[in-house]
Amino acid sequence: MPVQSTRSKHLALILAREFASNLATPTLIADEHGALVYYNEASEEIVGLPFSESGEPPLAEWTDAFAPRGIDFQPLSDDERPTRIAFNQRRPAHQRVRLTGADGIEREVAVTAFPLFAHADEFVGIVAFFWRE
Repeated sequence: MPVQSTRSKHLALILAREFASNLATPTLIADEHGALVYYNEASEEIVGLPFSESGEPPLAEWTDAFAPRGIDFQPLSDDERPTRIAFNQRRPAHQRVRLTGADGIEREVAVTAFPLFAHADEFVGIVAFFWRE
């Protein structure tokens, strides 16, 4: 069974999770440390695993687990991945990618990720949306 974090979450992350839980658009949320906080039911088809089974892995672990590749099948470096751009550079990013879910199925998706700020200088995490191509 995955270990859940006992660290308290920022209100903005709690509200983002509530928002995402009501969306039909696949949505993923990570906190300011890069820990996966939540992905909604719509994301489970892309991730290949229910959120209840995923836990809160660190950023490097959950992004690497998808084996992200460009449309040309070439592996993407951290600097090319929308979620890592949003996290590391604190700016929005969008790209079409190929991902392999936990179920072993490769999927082509468009990913839009953006940083989440509670105040202009208070980074609290990222939000990513996925669209099936």
